[in-house]
Amino acid sequence: MNDKVVFTRPDYWEEACRYLAKKDRVMKRLIPQFGEACLQSRGDAFTTLARSIVGQQISVKAAQTVWDRFAKLPRNMVPANVLRLKVDDMQAAGLSARKIEYLVDLALHFDSGAIDVGAWKAMSDEEIIAELVGIRGIGRWTAEMFLIFHLMRPNVLPLDDVGLITGISKNYFSGESVSRSDAREVAAAWDPYCSVATWYIWRSLDPLPVEY
Repeated sequence: MNDKVVFTRPDYWEEACRYLAKKDRVMKRLIPQFGEACLQSRGDAFTTLARSIVGQQISVKAAQTVWDRFAKLPRNMVPANVLRLKVDDMQAAGLSARKIEYLVDLALHFDSGAIDVGAWKAMSDEEIIAELVGIRGIGRWTAEMFLIFHLMRPNVLPLDDVGLITGISKNYFSGESVSRSDAREVAAAWDPYCSVATWYIWRSLDPLPVEY
């Protein structure tokens, strides 16, 4: 089972915090509240995406239970091993037929070389999103979470994220509902560190950091 946790932190974090605190009154208030906590990346690309598929449309607790069962099936969580698994065993772990199809498609993309992790360094955020949404079961929101939590790209603004919209409403508009264009206007001050500001907005709603 290859789900050991190896955390890394972004090298731009401190610089981003200084920049955001200077440019944005809400960030100036929020950032000191969370001390040394920061965005962290764990696992490898395949495992991170597989976890996101397993967790779709179920609670965090249920997702962890299913993942723990599923992760015991292959000796190592690598694409070639997932492709050898029996459908019956995957269903017994709690995976729906659709999620099994998605996991197999993900494994095929990695195993065949259609997804080249090494090429991402030279690719823009939008190019990586376009590549990832070509995999069944991965939409734009999942691709954006992957850019933030795995690749730790500094300037991702996930406008489809409910938590981000709720947090902007609470922190900037006294709880009034906000549109995507309202959110984009607020986030103009965050550029080029939208990922960092988004992380602090999430923390303002839930002090426990999210991990993917």
